[in-house]
Order: sequence, then structure tokens, then C-alpha cells
Amino acid sequence: MKINVSFDLTPEEFRRVMGLPDVQQFQQEVFSQMMEKMKSGEEGYDAMSLYKPLFSESMNAMTQFQQLMFGMMAGKSEENSNE
Repeated sequence: MKINVSFDLTPEEFRRVMGLPDVQQFQQEVFSQMMEKMKSGEEGYDAMSLYKPLFSESMNAMTQFQQLMFGMMAGKSEENSNE
């Protein structure tokens, strides 16, 4: 037996139903502070340093995905690699 249930909720409604905090104002304040620092050219502030960890993790994930795809194209699978 298969039962499907769907809910038509906005992200805001979903957040409230799940009991998650509303962090929209906090995010806006942090973004405003970042923009002020970027515009003023504050010494020692490098906006790209915020994104460096994301870039390296994204590249690792992409490399692993490529290796998975190449392995599948070569006819390898986890079942074959265990033998």
C-alpha cells in the first residue's frame, strides 16, 4: 500500500509549523554589516575569505561525483570493487 500526502505551504508557514526560529532579521543585519565593510574597504576585510571553505568543499564534492561517473562509464560498480 502506498499513501502520498502533500502539503501546500509557503517557506514561512513551514518554518512556523516546524517550530524553527525566524532568523530573517538577523540575516539582514549580518548582510548589511558585510556590505558596509565591503563598501568602506575596511582594512583586513576580505569578502572572498567567507566563501573559501565553501569553494573547497564544493570542488571536493565535484571531484568525487566525477570519479563516480567515470567509474560507472568504465563499468565498475561497488559490487565489483568488493570482489
